[in-house]
Parts: sequence; C-alpha cells; structure tokens
Amino acid sequence: MSTTRNSILSRLRGAEASPKGSDEYIYQPWTTASKGELQQRFIEGITASHADVIKTNTEQLGEVLQQLIADKQLNRIAVGTDGEFQPAIKQATEHVEPVAFDRDISEWKTELFDQIDVGITHCLAGIADTGTLVLWPNSNEPRTLSLVPPTHIALIKRSTLVSNFVELMIKQAWHIGMPTNAILVSGPSKTADIQQTLAYGAHGPKELVVILIED
Repeated sequence: MSTTRNSILSRLRGAEASPKGSDEYIYQPWTTASKGELQQRFIEGITASHADVIKTNTEQLGEVLQQLIADKQLNRIAVGTDGEFQPAIKQATEHVEPVAFDRDISEWKTELFDQIDVGITHCLAGIADTGTLVLWPNSNEPRTLSLVPPTHIALIKRSTLVSNFVELMIKQAWHIGMPTNAILVSGPSKTADIQQTLAYGAHGPKELVVILIED
C-alpha cells in the first residue's frame, strides 16, 4: 500500500502543474435594478425547484395562511415565539392546533418528528439569481422548525429580495455581524442517492410553500 501511495505522490509532484491566476476566473453575478425583474426571477427560480409561491400583502396574510392551512388539511403546526408576522400566524392557526417551539428539542423530539404537520418560519431575505430563501435561525425560530416537519411554510417580504448572494452580504453588512447559522433553501428536501431515483422529503420537508408578501 505504501509503495502504491508513494508512486501516486511521485507522479503528482512530477506533473509540474502551474497554478491558475485568479484573474482567469471572473465571477459575474446576475444583477438588476428592476423590482419587477427581481421578483420574477426569484419566483421562476424557486418554483423550478418544486416550491409553490403565493403572493399576498401584509393585510391579507392571515387569511391567506388560514386558507392554505385548511386546503392542505394541516392540523398540528409548529410555530416560533417571535417575529414580525406572529399576529397573522396566530390568526391563521386559531382553529387548528399550534405548537409553540418554546422548549428544548430534547423535550419534544419525538413529537416534532412524528406528530407535527408543518413548520412556519420568517425569512431573512431571498436571492433572486438562484431562487433561494435565506433563513437566520435563532432561539425564537430554531433551525429544526424549517428542517424537520414534512411541510415548510416560509414567509418572506418582497423588499428583502436581492439580486445575488454577494449583494446580500454587502447590503446587510455580514462582515460586521455574520449570522452564526444561515440556512439557504431553494426547494423542498430531495435526494437521488437511492437507485438514482429523485425522491422528496427523505432528509427534510417534502413540500415548500413560499408566501411572498408585498410590504
């Protein structure tokens, strides 16, 4: 084994490969100043990854959420304990069974994995170039709220859409206060590891519903 390894290393050293200069790889991120184009690209990108998008405004959010919950027959709904749209979430879940994520996961892990139908979260931003949601989990909305339930409902304000990831980091000054755990979501969970057959929900939510809020 050692002889084989030494032989491989010897050939690599003798290859005389020359490093490529950084100027040969110029990153040109997609960008636009048009709010309409920004929204259109975001929707096209995330729906191409099998997410559903519902457009509404702040005033109608509660009713839209309530109708969505009824249409999909979602009964046990995990929710955070804080966030801008908590009043709308409370209105939408008054006739079902909301479960506040206010305990350590070790205290209700089985319930969260086996008995919760959907998790509802806020979003930090959306990246139009790739059709991606950006979540910034914290103690009020832990990351498992979006990663464990079979359905994830994500609430995102249209004003938070940016052209690309670099713009997001610059606009929100991540160099000063970088999130400790940012989550990028571009669709429901999917894998093709098993017999190269694409399956949804193997490692997380099998359904993603994005509610885009005009604010």
